[in-house]
Amino acid sequence: MADIARPHRVPATADEPAPPVKPLLPGTLRRIERQAGALASAAVVRMDETLPWFRALPADQRSWVMLVAQAGVRSLVEWLRSGGTVAATQEISDEVFAAAPRALAQAITLTQTVQLVKVTIDVAETEVPSFAEAAEREALLQAILRFSREVAFSAARVYARAAESRGAWDARLQALLVDALLRGDSSDVLASRAAALGWADAPPVTVVVGRSPGGDISAVLHAVYRVARRSRLEVIGGVHGDRLVVVVGGATDPVATAMTLSPTFGEGPIVVGPAVPSLDQATESARAALAGFRAAAAWPGAPSPVAADDLLPERVLSGDMDARRKLRHDVYGALTRAGSGLLETLDAFFASGGVLESAARELYVHPNTVRYRLRRVAEVTALSPLDGRDAFALRMALTIGRLDPAT
Repeated sequence: MADIARPHRVPATADEPAPPVKPLLPGTLRRIERQAGALASAAVVRMDETLPWFRALPADQRSWVMLVAQAGVRSLVEWLRSGGTVAATQEISDEVFAAAPRALAQAITLTQTVQLVKVTIDVAETEVPSFAEAAEREALLQAILRFSREVAFSAARVYARAAESRGAWDARLQALLVDALLRGDSSDVLASRAAALGWADAPPVTVVVGRSPGGDISAVLHAVYRVARRSRLEVIGGVHGDRLVVVVGGATDPVATAMTLSPTFGEGPIVVGPAVPSLDQATESARAALAGFRAAAAWPGAPSPVAADDLLPERVLSGDMDARRKLRHDVYGALTRAGSGLLETLDAFFASGGVLESAARELYVHPNTVRYRLRRVAEVTALSPLDGRDAFALRMALTIGRLDPAT
C-alpha cells in the first residue's frame, strides 16, 4: 500500500515489537461498529469501480468478497477494543478470511487479494473524519495501517496453506497417474487423472526413467517442474522407490528433452521411452523405459540419456518380451521381407569376423555386392552391420527370429 511509505506511520521493526494501539474513545468504536456494513459496501463499490477483474467475477465470488470485507471491519473493531496487543493480532486478523470458503483462494490470486485489502483500507481511511474527533484521527489512521499489515500477512498465510495443501494433493495425484501408466490402466482412468492435474496433452509424449536424487519428494518434483516450465514442456512426475519417473508432453526430440531434464535426476542411467502420440498410449513408452532402466547396467558404455530402443539386446537378455518381439518383427521380419539374400549375407559377414572379402568368397559374389547388401541391411533395419553395437543387435535379432520361426 502506498500509505505504508508515510514517515509518520512507519510501524516498529521486526526486532522491536510494535507498542499497543492508543485506546480510542468508546464513542468512536461505536460509530465504527454501526457503520461496519456501510463501510464494507462502500469498499465493494470502490473495488467494482477501480478493479476490472473484480467486475468480471461471478456473483457468488463477489458475495464472498463482501463477507470478507464485513468480517474485516468487525475484526478491526475487536482489534481496537483489545488495544492492538500482539497476542490478539494474529487471531483476529485470521478471522477475516474465516468468513469465506476455501474456494476463494483458488478463484482469486494473492496479488488480487492484496489489491482488495488496499481498496478496503483506502476506503476506511477516507471515512476516518466521520468516525473520530480531530484529536483521535491520527491514532485511528495509524491503527488502521497496522491492522491492514496484519491482514496482508494473514492473507499470505491463507494462500501458503492452500498452496501446500494443493501441492501435496497434486503430488499424490501424479503418483497415482504414474502408477496407472506403469500398470497399463485403461485410457479413461489416465484421462480423468490427467484432467484433474490440468495436463495439456501436447504430443508427442514420452516417459523418462532414472534414479531419484533422493531427499524430499516434493523438492525433487519441484526441480523437475521448474526445468520443464523453462523448456515449455508438459510434465507429470512421480518417485517410485529409488526411481524418478517423468512423463513429458511436447517432446519432439525425446533424448534431447531428457538431456534437458537430466540435472533433476540422480546418478546412474537415464532411459528414454519411445515417443507416442498421446498420454493414453504412454504405457508402452513407460514399459520400455523401465525395462531399459533395469537392463542398462549391462551396457557400461551407454550414453546418458539413452533411448530404450538402443538397449534392445540387453532388455531381451533380462527377459523383456516386448524387446524380443520388437527385434523379431522390426529387424528379423524386415530382413526376411526384404529378401535379396540379406539374411545369408549377414550370416556370412558375421561368420567371417566382419571381413568383406571372406564373406564375398563364401557367397561366391563380388565384395561390392556384399557392400551393397550391407547398406540395404542398414536401410531396412536402421542398424549398420559395420558398427559393433548395431552388429550385436542384429545377431540377437537373427537368433530370436530363428528360435521363433512360426511368428
